[in-house]
Amino acid sequence: MLYTDYATLTLSSPNLARLRQFYRTLLDIAPSFEFPNTYVEFQIGLFRFGIFQPRQEHAGEFAASSGGAMSLCLEVDNLEQAIAAVEAAHSAIAAAPPRPASPIITDFHGREAYAYDPDGNRLILHESGHPATF
Repeated sequence: MLYTDYATLTLSSPNLARLRQFYRTLLDIAPSFEFPNTYVEFQIGLFRFGIFQPRQEHAGEFAASSGGAMSLCLEVDNLEQAIAAVEAAHSAIAAAPPRPASPIITDFHGREAYAYDPDGNRLILHESGHPATF
């Protein structure tokens, strides 16, 4: 069995600079590591989130057929503020969201909404709690 002390989720993007700025604004943290024009990494607690721009000869391997290919769940304290932060991050790169955030849904585990990064990857914005508390 493979065991490691940490893991990093990496996301490919044809426009590294745009996605770097989007997540820099959304997460409100500076990257913890960067290799110019190739890779950027954010440290979010114990979680590492990397974004890379594939080499031209490998770009086809990472192309998503329907927009983004990833869902990133972000635990938030205030869902409405998180949705506004996604909109502000899009504004910071002078881009309209690929699609608007979904309506907020309430379930047994809390409230959530779906939003999207500039490459169309889904962001699950999740506010924990029991529906009776909302």
